[in-house]
Formats: sequence, C-alpha cells, structure tokens
Amino acid sequence: MSFDASPQWLKGRFRNPQEWPRRTGLRGFLRWQLAGRPGPRPANFAPPTLDNDGARLRAEREQPSVTWIGHATLLVQSNGVSVLTDPIFSERISGFVRRLAPPGITVERLPPLDLVVISHNHRDHLDEPSVLALGKQTQFAVPLGLAAWFKNRGFERVLELDWWQTEEFAPGARVTLVPAQHWSQRSVSDTNLSLWGGFVIEMRGAKYYFAGDTGYPAAFPEIGRRCPGIDYALLPIGAYEPRWFMQPQHMSPIEAAKAFGELGARFLVPMHWGTFRLTDEPLDEPPRLLHEAMPDDSERILQLRIGETHWG
Repeated sequence: MSFDASPQWLKGRFRNPQEWPRRTGLRGFLRWQLAGRPGPRPANFAPPTLDNDGARLRAEREQPSVTWIGHATLLVQSNGVSVLTDPIFSERISGFVRRLAPPGITVERLPPLDLVVISHNHRDHLDEPSVLALGKQTQFAVPLGLAAWFKNRGFERVLELDWWQTEEFAPGARVTLVPAQHWSQRSVSDTNLSLWGGFVIEMRGAKYYFAGDTGYPAAFPEIGRRCPGIDYALLPIGAYEPRWFMQPQHMSPIEAAKAFGELGARFLVPMHWGTFRLTDEPLDEPPRLLHEAMPDDSERILQLRIGETHWG
C-alpha cells in the first residue's frame, strides 16, 4: 500500500516532524537497560482501585462519563455512544510485564461499543488477546498502515486515518486522528511502518481528547485550535524516566500539565501510570508531580482510581 499522500510518510517509513525531539533508538535503549535500573519503588506499591460491575455504564449511556480501566484503556460515553481506547485486559504485556492491578472492568461487563480507537501498535496499547476478546463485529479506528493487522485477523470494520482526518463512526459522532510525538514497532523489522496518533472523539454532549502515547512539545496548541471545546483531555503522566531516553516519546507529569494548558480543555484525566512498571520513576510519583505542577487548577484534575467513573 502506498502512503505517499501522507506528509508523515518519507522514504518508506512514517516520521515525526523534523523539529520535534528525536529518539536515541536501539543504542539508547541498550545504554538504559545495561546501566542498572532501580528496583520497584515503593516495593509494595498497589495502584488505587475501585470495583466496577459496569451496570450503571450499561444503563446510563446517555450521560457523559469517563472510566479508567487501567493503563491507557478508558471507556468514554455520551449521548448513547460508547468508545474504548487502547484496550489491554491481559494479565501481562506479551507474557512478560505483569499488571499491578486487574482491569477496572472486565470485557464481559462493558456496554455495547460503537468504536475502539488504537493509538499505535506497541504491545501495551495494541494487545492482541484483548482485541480478539472484543469480537470480530467491533469497529476500530487506527492510524495509517495498521488496518492490515486487523483485517488479517478477520476484522472488517476498520477506519484507517491520517493525522487530521475525520470520520463519522455513529450518528452524530465523529473521530479525528491528531498528531502525537511517538513511533511504532512490533517486531525487529517493522519500525515506523504504521503511523501513531491521538484521537479527538466528538459526541453530542461531550468532546474527548485521548493522547495515546506522546512526548512533548508535540502539537498540543494546534490540536486545541483545530478542535476547540475539549471537555476531557485523557493525558499520559507515567513512563517518563530516565528523561534523557524517554523525553522524545513520553511526557512527564510536568509536561502533561503544560500540554493541558495548551489544549484549553476543561478537565484533565491522568492515565498511563500505575498499571504496569515500564520505566524507572517511583510508581506513586506521577500523580503527585502532576498536582504539584497545577497548584491553582487541582480541581480540574479528575484523579480516577482504576475502575472509577467520573459522571459529567
């Protein structure tokens, strides 16, 4: 398939804009892994959780809501429309990295889904067992180059989008793929053969921005200008240490606070922390640093427990 019409496609690979920070790649990864990583801190960490049987989510789909299921998996609803982000319900990432808490709601307890968005193909965001568990009738929205992965597994309802491309996925509901400062890879030979991004999800009654994985500065002011009136910004705040390696691909909590201001959103919903130990920061540090970075706006942070729902 040719992606020549995409500004992000160059010489057979997708890329970030040239002015954004660049990753150090394999050499940097090996330097990080061989330097001697700290052990889990604190050793007995368990993320805050709340059991959610899904009954109210299934019964009250008209009311705006956002539920943190864990990691970058969230359920957002409004006006009878339900959207799931980057589903991972598995106990481990690819059989290796173990969850620190079970999913806040099981697949069986989810309401009927109108759309599932996939930000990129890293295995903690595109988890094959979780995708298959959702059923072949599920509709997905994915970045350019990723539809083939789904169609090879029997999924036919796949919207494949470039940055800034918008599609209607249900009556009165639209989804737009927006830029993210990240990359893609699932094997040793497929680096950046599919695009990555975040999603602006518009329903009657609420507008959600799901960032997926992204570094900073990315394109947050432009997203705010092109997609004004975001109610809920679902922003990653974890997996950011060591900064010399992670900065081009994962925001710190302080950068997430800056991004939130640039987006002009009403509320910030922190995600992508506490569910898996992926990097070197203390596991309980991200929400504390986020609140410290927003001392005058702490009421705008919707600090959900895994399994908890905020009702708008």
